[in-house]
Amino acid sequence: MTAISLMTEPKVPEEHAIDSDWWRGAVIYQIYPRSFQDQNGDGIGDLVGITSRLDYVADLGVDAIWLSPVFTSPMKDFGYDVSDYRGIDPSFGTLEDFDRLVQKAHSLGLKVIIDQVISHSSDKHAWFAESRQNRTNARADWYVWADPRPDGTPPNNWLSIFGGSAWHWDSRRMQYYLHNFLVAQPDLNFHNPDVQDALLGDMRFWLERGVDGFRLDTVNFYFHSTGLESNPVVKPEDFNASTAPAVNPYNFQEHLYDKSRPENLDFLKRIRAMMDEYPGKTTVGEIGDSQHQLEVMAQYTSGDERLHMAYTFDFLGGEFSAPHFRKAIAAAEAAAPDGWICLAFSNHDVVRHVSRWAVHGQEDAFTRLAVTLLLAMRGSVCLYQGEELGLKEAELAFEDLVDPYGIEFWPQFKGRDGCRTPMVWQAHAANGAFSTANRTWLPVPAEHLVHAVDTQDKVDGSVLEFYRAMLQFRRAHPTLVKGSIRLLDAPGNVLAFVREAGAERLLCVFNMGETATEFVVPADLVPHDAGCPGVTAAPIDGELDLEPFGSYIGVL
Repeated sequence: MTAISLMTEPKVPEEHAIDSDWWRGAVIYQIYPRSFQDQNGDGIGDLVGITSRLDYVADLGVDAIWLSPVFTSPMKDFGYDVSDYRGIDPSFGTLEDFDRLVQKAHSLGLKVIIDQVISHSSDKHAWFAESRQNRTNARADWYVWADPRPDGTPPNNWLSIFGGSAWHWDSRRMQYYLHNFLVAQPDLNFHNPDVQDALLGDMRFWLERGVDGFRLDTVNFYFHSTGLESNPVVKPEDFNASTAPAVNPYNFQEHLYDKSRPENLDFLKRIRAMMDEYPGKTTVGEIGDSQHQLEVMAQYTSGDERLHMAYTFDFLGGEFSAPHFRKAIAAAEAAAPDGWICLAFSNHDVVRHVSRWAVHGQEDAFTRLAVTLLLAMRGSVCLYQGEELGLKEAELAFEDLVDPYGIEFWPQFKGRDGCRTPMVWQAHAANGAFSTANRTWLPVPAEHLVHAVDTQDKVDGSVLEFYRAMLQFRRAHPTLVKGSIRLLDAPGNVLAFVREAGAERLLCVFNMGETATEFVVPADLVPHDAGCPGVTAAPIDGELDLEPFGSYIGVL
C-alpha cells in the first residue's frame, strides 16, 4: 500500500508577504523632481540625482515617496502637461534611470508613488495633434470640443483655474476646446470609453514597471456635464478661496457642471478594479472643490471600490486654529466615517506652511507643534521636501518667476515658485549642493542655506532631528497610524482628541496659539508620559499647562 502524504501550500516568508493595507496611515515624502538633486549639472533635478539621495529619505523614517510628474512634457506647467504618458522627459533622464530609482527605493523599504495627470494632456500630445485636425478623425472626440454661441463667444461661462475662460478657439475645427488649466492643457473627454481604456493602459504600463501607486492629479476634474450648462454664481456665505487664490475670479462660481460629476464614480471603479489586480498598490486622489470637497471625498473613498484615499485643501489653506481644525476633522469623520484621508500642510502647489501660519519670532516652536499635530491626526500623511528642515516660502523677484500661474496673477498672488526652489543639502556649497550649474532653474534662496541638511543632520535639537524623532514615535505607536479619533471639548485655541486602537489609547492635546494656556483633562482620563519628543507639559491635579505652541501626548 502506497503511503499518501498530505502536502500543504508553502508558506510565504514573512518578509515577502504583501501588506495590502500599508498605505493606511503611511507617511509619504513628496519629491519635486526638478528641485531635489541635479546630477548632470544642467540646473534641473533628475532621476539619477533623486536615486543618489534616497538613503536620506529612508533615514527620515517615512514609508514611501511620491514623485511629481517625470513624464515627457513641454514643461509649460512643469510636467503637469504630459505629451507622452509612457516616456520619461529627457530633462529627468531615461526609463532605465526610472527603473533603477524604483529598485533602489524598494531596496531601502520605500514604496514609490507617481503622479498621474490624466484629466488633461499637453497640447503637444499625439492624441490632441490628431484630434484638432478636423471633426471626423479617429480621435475627434477624445477631447472636449464645443461649437461657439451664435455670436462667436464660448459655449458657457466656465473659467480656467489659471485665469480667463476655460475655452480656447481652434481655427482648424472652428470650435472651442476645454482647458480647466493652461490653454496648453486641453481636457480629455472621459465620456469616451476609448479615452478611459487608453489612460488605464498607460497606468498599467507603470504598474508593470513596479510602481506602488498613483497620486491622481485633479481627480474630480475628469468629467464635465455634456449639457455644457453655465455654472451658477457662488453664494456669498459659500465663498471659499481654498482651491484657488482669493484674487482669482474662478472662486466666484459654484463649479457644478465643469467638475465633480457623478459619472466619475464609475471610472474610479475601473481604476480600483485594475489596481486590485496588483496586490499592495494604492491610489490617493487630489480633490479641489471648495464647496463640495468633503462630500466628494466621501464618495471617492468610502468602501473598497474606488480610491484608497484622497486629500482636500482643508489643511493646505485655511487658518491654523483649533476651531478650524476641529471643524474639519469632525466634518471629515461625519462625511466619510469609513473613508480615508491623506493629510498634508505643504506641497508643490501652496505656500509653505511655516510662512503661511507661523507667528513671527515663534517659527521654531510652531514648526515642531505642526509636525507633532500632523503625525497625530487620523489619516495618512504627506511631507513635502524641505519641510523637515523648517524651510519657509522663498521670496523671488518677478524676473525669476517661471510659474505661469504666478506670472498671471502677480503681485497679489506670486504663484508656486516660492515652494519649489531647490533642496539645500550643504550650507557652504555652490547652490546648496543641489547642482554644479552656474544657474539653476529657480534660484537657491540664501536664507535657506542656513537650514541645509548638513547644518542639522545629527545635531541635537534641530528641526530635522525632531522630524526623525516624531516619525519614529509615530511608528512605535500603531494607534497613531491606524487608530480611531475622538474629539474632546477644549477651550479657545486648544485642540484635543483621543486616538485609540486595540488596547492602546493616547490623549493628544495641542495649543495652537501664541500664548500659554491650560487644558483640564476630563476626569475619566488619566494620562501618563508617552515619551513624545518635545513634550514638556505634564498633568498636575488634572490640568495641563501648555506653553505657546506646546503639545502633549500621553498614554491612557
